[in-house]
Amino acid sequence: MRVAVVAEYYPRRRDPVLGVWAHRQALAARDAGADVRVLALERPVPPVATVRAALRGDVRPLLRTAAAMARQPRRDVLDGLEVEYVRFLAPPRRGRYAGWERWARRPLGRALARLHARAPLDLVHAHYALPAGGAAEGFCAAHGIPLVVSVHGGDVLGPELRAPAARARVGAVLAGAAAVLCNSRATLRACAALAGRDDHMRVVHLGAEPPAGTVRRHERPTVATLGHVVPRKRHRDVLRALALARRELPDLRWVVIGDGPELPALRALAAELGVADAVDWLGQLAPGRALAELARCHLMALPSVDEAFGVAYVEALACGLPAIGCAGEGGPEEIAAAGEGMLLVPPGDAEALARAIVTTLEPRRLEQLSAAALATARSAFSWERCGKATVAAYEEALRR
Repeated sequence: MRVAVVAEYYPRRRDPVLGVWAHRQALAARDAGADVRVLALERPVPPVATVRAALRGDVRPLLRTAAAMARQPRRDVLDGLEVEYVRFLAPPRRGRYAGWERWARRPLGRALARLHARAPLDLVHAHYALPAGGAAEGFCAAHGIPLVVSVHGGDVLGPELRAPAARARVGAVLAGAAAVLCNSRATLRACAALAGRDDHMRVVHLGAEPPAGTVRRHERPTVATLGHVVPRKRHRDVLRALALARRELPDLRWVVIGDGPELPALRALAAELGVADAVDWLGQLAPGRALAELARCHLMALPSVDEAFGVAYVEALACGLPAIGCAGEGGPEEIAAAGEGMLLVPPGDAEALARAIVTTLEPRRLEQLSAAALATARSAFSWERCGKATVAAYEEALRR
């Protein structure tokens, strides 16, 4: 079975973290028997914030971004997978989401045609309905090739979906796909509401695995948070919980793995709360190193909202760390239902989060929950399981 994976978010030299989950799923599908090639959509245009900074006189970020983009080759090999970076030019997507795919349609169609000419494709697997799914529709229709679309949450929960035209376009792509792979049941329900059907939809969970080799835990009790530092991830709640929990665990530390626009405000709040010396800001790390740093901790806290799944939670479980998320969120609720090790607290409740941290770090309970976390990750969230489920979805799409 020859498959072309199309993804806007995919690792590249200037950002090896971007869309690493799409890469891992492609590897898992390959290991499960599919012949996989990857087309990563590459928009070689600096971010709007970088351009605005240059217009204000600070050209250094623009020069760094341009240099990083210039170093990205058109073709690369990642873990044995051939990846072609399909360049396309487009204006900012804000306010244009419903039609933004049009800018990628022609270059992606040409790249798919080249792959198809080398050896006929059996199926196209697009990550996100837009732009990847919509941009691949024309090629798939012209060649009678099934289109499979993976939905990771942003397709159905992002702010762009507030516009009726965007909702209609995403719904049309999902309705017309041969199969839709959703990262949770909550995502599937949202997809079905947009598409008006769910008979071709199934849940396929992404996986996780611990870092290679032996990792030694920190000597002092340490909570980790792994994720982009943006408001919805609720790092502020963890910071406030840290200050409360240190009244009972004065040696408690917090390791923040990730970067983002909230970082300066968080640093200021840490100083205001008197816990700045208890926080290690590690920034964005390459995937392997991020997992190794996560595995050195004892507990992961990520009380984020609008969480369709949450790969960081299952990565924590795979490292033997209990994970704390928010009750009422589709992803954390589903992970908690799969086995022990995933804990839930009310959203926005720093006191409840602090209590959960303190009680989980009690030595005997931590030992029990760490073992349970490993067992849950191995039984429900392995990459082998993900790869087999992905290939089974491909086979079903081909039968249709």
